[in-house]
Amino acid sequence: MEESQPEHWSHFVDAAIDLAFVSMCEVRRHLHRFPEPSHEEVATTVFLVDRLKDAGFAPHPLPSGRGVLVDGGQDSGPRIGFRADIDALRIQDAKNTPYSSRVDGIMHACGHDGHTACVFGAIQALAALDKAKQLPWPVRWRALFQPAEETNRGALEMVENGALEDVQALLSLHMDPSREVGSIGVRVGAFTADCNELEIEVRGRGAHAARPHESRDPIAAAAQMISAIYLFVPRSTDSHEPVVVSFGQIQGGHNANVIPDRVLVRGTLRTLHEKVSKDTIAHIERLARGIAEASGTSIHVRSVSGPPSVQNDRQLTDLIQRVAVDLLGADRVRSIPKPSMGGEDFANYLKYVPGSMFRLGCAVDVSKAAPLHSPEFDLDEESLRIGAKILARGAIEWSNPGRKET
Repeated sequence: MEESQPEHWSHFVDAAIDLAFVSMCEVRRHLHRFPEPSHEEVATTVFLVDRLKDAGFAPHPLPSGRGVLVDGGQDSGPRIGFRADIDALRIQDAKNTPYSSRVDGIMHACGHDGHTACVFGAIQALAALDKAKQLPWPVRWRALFQPAEETNRGALEMVENGALEDVQALLSLHMDPSREVGSIGVRVGAFTADCNELEIEVRGRGAHAARPHESRDPIAAAAQMISAIYLFVPRSTDSHEPVVVSFGQIQGGHNANVIPDRVLVRGTLRTLHEKVSKDTIAHIERLARGIAEASGTSIHVRSVSGPPSVQNDRQLTDLIQRVAVDLLGADRVRSIPKPSMGGEDFANYLKYVPGSMFRLGCAVDVSKAAPLHSPEFDLDEESLRIGAKILARGAIEWSNPGRKET
């Protein structure tokens, strides 16, 4: 008669997260009902502190009152971090659900409430297994519940307040409505774009619309500037290097029959490498000088650095892939062929520690799922269970004393 094999530790992880699943959904739904935008996450932080205390943790809110750090596991040894973002967007929720946003003009349209719930579930499971002595070896961790991801300030604020002290690796995830629940996407290296905000100010001379020859028309110069950027920036960049310049705001004038003296144009620049961004900005400045000379206006180009490109660490990405294959099956863990041209301030942590982010499928029907940053965005809560299991399993595997040897 064959002896029964002892249960693998991953079974204990999954069972602990299944037990925590209801509380994870409660956290996610509360945050979705009561969202707060970047730099205003005070009530969100108070709520998380209370829930973490109820779960037996000793949370440490940041001095600003926005954002929380939580440590767990052993007192010594290598430490791995989990990062979640807690801020919402200024978008009106158009869903009709029991957990729809109750705050006018603000909603969790990017899945940050789900990210927070996943990390909350992962650390609950690790703490439960530690208490029950069901961990295969010591696991030391830190959870980072971060504010202001959408403005590229939150990660920097966390670092300034010691979030990465004594942390050797960092894991994170991002909801992905283009993938079905039960699947994830992974990618080594460039994962998101290097982002910059652009502001172009065109100053001229105003005049009556009937006498444009008396003006130095900043609207005409701004239109020429935008057209020149769209036409010539792609022609000056290596075709193997993606460069995306988009303008989303133009301000100028108050009357239909008056040529104004000033126009302001705002947009973004996205590449995969900082050097390409700098070269592109220099090219835009050259275009501005030429158009200013031709139009008799003055054109000033200002750029503000956003998040750099997320560069996923190979070893950590391979680790995520292994634990996800074990959980979901090889056919449900897919390689992302190209990086996103969106921005992600998780990159600001990766200047200091290696890390990896994966995309977590959250749609039941991809063909009907609303995209990120949409008023109709929602996620299937089964994705929370999967995200938490991958994070917890990843932390345990990373903490394996024999990991480097194997």
